Amino acid sequence: MRIATWNVNSVRSRLERVLAWTERERPDVLCLQEIKTTDDLFPLEPFAELGYRAEVFGQKTYNGVALLSLKPITRVARNLPDHEPGAPSRLIAGTVGRVRIVNVYVPNGQSPESDKFVYKMDWLKRLRAFLEATAKPEDPLVLLGDFNIAPEERDVRYPDLWRGHIHFHPKEHAALARITSWGLHDLLRKHHEEGGLFSWWDYRQLAFQKNNGLRIDLILGTKKMLDRCTGVEIFRDERKGESPSDHVPVVATFK
Repeated sequence: MRIATWNVNSVRSRLERVLAWTERERPDVLCLQEIKTTDDLFPLEPFAELGYRAEVFGQKTYNGVALLSLKPITRVARNLPDHEPGAPSRLIAGTVGRVRIVNVYVPNGQSPESDKFVYKMDWLKRLRAFLEATAKPEDPLVLLGDFNIAPEERDVRYPDLWRGHIHFHPKEHAALARITSWGLHDLLRKHHEEGGLFSWWDYRQLAFQKNNGLRIDLILGTKKMLDRCTGVEIFRDERKGESPSDHVPVVATFK
């Protein structure tokens, strides 16, 4: 079983790229973030032609998440259960086979001094409560998506420059640690100890060409999924070419 996550930064704008990669790699489950479209405008048909079912939780212009699978998706949930009316579309969960998959687009936070950062911290706290209320650490569960947090120094090209800023702030690290302490493991680190493995590069200042990146697209799994995980791959080449997303796909393979 192969489960992929990809912040596509507008699925309609990058549809040809996303479809080409999906057709080539054929993940069993594809979790998309920042689809930037409403449910009714999501391109269901092209994915259906590739054999994918889709559950979508979109939003006009911003945010939005989708869960696509070659097998049926059951027990679908959209957003955190205590969300306020009109809250941004940032979470979709579903079960494929026996595996519970939670796809998230964590708020960016803007800057540590902003109200948006306070919102990010609160959202992560509520995500931990959502896990506690809806699952058990003994379950086969994967939590993945764009976390907008680089967990460690080896996940940042220049940690001293990023330290204390958005994506690499102590409060973000503490919030992520509270989530993983529920019973989750960073699956990439089972297979790769080295640094320099990034999933996001800014569009500005030739960040990709200089490899000034961050690993903020994570695949976390419970112990059952950790034991089953045989590899995690970052598809760096998807950042190349014309009009790419600023993120690339990350794929975990399970036996």
